[in-house]
Amino acid sequence: METVLLTQADPNFKYEIAEKIGLEEIKPCYSCGSCTGVCPVREVIEDFDPRRIIHMIVLGMRDEVLSSDLIWFCCLCNSCYFVCPQGIKFARIATELRKMALAEGRVDDDFLKRLEPVKAYLQDLCRRTMFMKVKEGLQGTHIMPCWRKYTAKAG
Repeated sequence: METVLLTQADPNFKYEIAEKIGLEEIKPCYSCGSCTGVCPVREVIEDFDPRRIIHMIVLGMRDEVLSSDLIWFCCLCNSCYFVCPQGIKFARIATELRKMALAEGRVDDDFLKRLEPVKAYLQDLCRRTMFMKVKEGLQGTHIMPCWRKYTAKAG
């Protein structure tokens, strides 16, 4: 297990992210794991864990988060949001983390070029996985109109 030195932590990191995504704070996440359980990316990239990334944000681990390859693997499908009891939109968090990593020069162009084929694969994986989950009747706490069409119960 990696040692975390809180003296190097950025206590304002969580507030900065929360402000950018329109939340008062990110700490409503209580690490239930619903996001990780439904994440299609997690099925192929074992280290990808939205819950862990949020926890690192809350701890102020700015350098570790913004330098991580993992923030680039989220396919922005929002499947985590649909099951999150706290309504946290990890896709928005991932988008802001990427913007910050680029703005702070923590990612190079070579990495982004190598990521292109992986990104296309992950997008396809997410589309197929979410289609199957909706078809099977997955309903989360936040139902989008397009989901209602496929998940409404005949009555």
